Amino acid sequence: MAQRVADRAVRRGNVGAALLLTVTLLGLLVVQAPASAAESDESALAERYSPHVRLVKQLDECGVGEPYAPSDVDVLLSNDSVGLRGPWATDDLVDVGPTAEDLAEGLPGYFLDFPGEPLNPGCTYEEWADDTWAGRQATTYAHVVTQEDRPGQLAVQYWFFYPFNDFNNRHEGDWERIQVEFDVGDVASALETKPTRVVYSAHEGSVQALWVDSKLTRVEDTHPVIYVGAGSHASYYGPGLFLLRSASQGLGCDVTLDTADPLPLAVKTISSIRSEAIDEFPWIAYEGRWGQRNETSFYNGVAGPNTKGQWTKPFTWSDDAATQSFSVPGGQVYGVKTTDFFCSAVEKGSFTLLRLTADPAPVLIAGFLLFGAVVWLARKASRGDSYGDPSRPRTFGSTVSAAWATYSSHRRLFFGISMWVAIIAVVSSVIQQLVAGEPISATSAPQATPLGGSAVLIGGGMLGVVILLSQSATAHAWAGIRSGQQITARQSYHRALPRVPALVGTALLAAAAYIVVGLSVYLAPAALLLAVVWALVVPVVQLEGASGAGALVRSWRLVRHQLLKVAGLLVFGALLVALVSGLSGTLLLIAFQVPFVIVNVVPGVIAALLTPFVTLMLLYAFLDGQSREVDEVEATEAGSMSDGANLTEGS
Repeated sequence: MAQRVADRAVRRGNVGAALLLTVTLLGLLVVQAPASAAESDESALAERYSPHVRLVKQLDECGVGEPYAPSDVDVLLSNDSVGLRGPWATDDLVDVGPTAEDLAEGLPGYFLDFPGEPLNPGCTYEEWADDTWAGRQATTYAHVVTQEDRPGQLAVQYWFFYPFNDFNNRHEGDWERIQVEFDVGDVASALETKPTRVVYSAHEGSVQALWVDSKLTRVEDTHPVIYVGAGSHASYYGPGLFLLRSASQGLGCDVTLDTADPLPLAVKTISSIRSEAIDEFPWIAYEGRWGQRNETSFYNGVAGPNTKGQWTKPFTWSDDAATQSFSVPGGQVYGVKTTDFFCSAVEKGSFTLLRLTADPAPVLIAGFLLFGAVVWLARKASRGDSYGDPSRPRTFGSTVSAAWATYSSHRRLFFGISMWVAIIAVVSSVIQQLVAGEPISATSAPQATPLGGSAVLIGGGMLGVVILLSQSATAHAWAGIRSGQQITARQSYHRALPRVPALVGTALLAAAAYIVVGLSVYLAPAALLLAVVWALVVPVVQLEGASGAGALVRSWRLVRHQLLKVAGLLVFGALLVALVSGLSGTLLLIAFQVPFVIVNVVPGVIAALLTPFVTLMLLYAFLDGQSREVDEVEATEAGSMSDGANLTEGS
């Protein structure tokens, strides 16, 4: 425009005015050109190293997986489905469809409200996001930044907005980030070199990798790949199950397994000059929350990038980054694997907290009933003398007491029996981890191998046989104790070995029946019933010499008159093993930060030590079944004699 004025001045002969305007125009160009070039360089740098994300596959709508991709914020604004509320109370509606210019006013204490209820999301947010961002490319917001007290360093931050956080702390809106760092102080120099470090955020913590680290995957050697935690959107360097067990990491488990192909992102670069940034992206000045505010702050929507300390002090944040994420090692052991127990407990605990916050009454009632059931079961288990009343079958409590008295008074014997299970359990776990390609270090990711499936089957089968052998040895030890013999663990196993082939054959027959019955959903209760009525197969085969179908029928006859008691003993034993082994491993995991490989083995050893006790409970039920049969025979014989006497008298 100034040039056109200068041309008119020259035509009118006003040379002085023309010179003045020309000088002014050149001055403006000199001032504006560097700024424009700098902004262009920032965009070029951000584009060059823009990340790709790998999201966990979602095969079914509203099913397991990650439904949300990093989203374009511009689509969210001026949208009539979004409300602006606050700051006085959570239900004060200030505006519908707030614009970017509205948010540019800062508005601390305000919050955006999306259509849905975060404590009970259902499919609402997913369906809303699908409609709102349909056809839009996944987006990241880049911010090139330096830190005043760290000359010679520069960072490119990539920020990602997700419409909903579907993790333990559900909330609307979610901002995540990674940071690519250079050991140079300006953008032009960064364009001439390579990054030195990449830092990924994960919950309240962060993890770093050198640009040359093998754990950092790159596309075309420039685009870092982010494995996104399903639901939480935490960033990881590879696939796995990641355990969160501290204040900085949070509490729970992140999953980045079974991800889709790397997804490139559209890059929108936010200028490092605040005024220019606000001109192009007015919402970057917003100081409120990007999601509904809740009375329980745990479920509040998050604040935006500009409110974070990392926005202006990127290296203060990244200097505290850890060097590794904690990928949980695999390899199943006998009992409860600690990490499975931990992940499940945290997930169910957070779900309960969600329900309690949303609608306390049903949760409190259910909790009261559950607590009452646990107390009742514990009292039943503690009642009764050690061996019960020999004149009648034992109660549930007397059976547990009898088993515990035998176990505790002969603990060295049963410790010797159970150690074989513990050793094989550890060996089985190691085989699965090494052969099946499961991770055994904190940073390694699972790598499938051709022998993987075979290793799991072989390890599981070997462990199953050893458990049956341990139960058999326990049965012979118990029989020896009852007959007054001084028996050792070695002698117990020696007596059990001849009957192991018959026991394995009977177990395979039972397993085949379970599979056939379990194929139908309608017959699932029947499979549970079979597990109860065949619970005494081990003592039947080992102590009575039965086998095959005959052993299964014999077990049924011994159980049928004490069905509820045997079912209760099975449940009690399973809960005992799960809780003691799971809680012990979790204590090691959280309180002492013990490595995962050890943590997942220790509960298996504890479960192995408890196996003889659980077996002893069933052995006393076996004895009760035999006693009841004797009573029935005697009653029948007495009845027959009485009938005979009556016939004699009648004749």
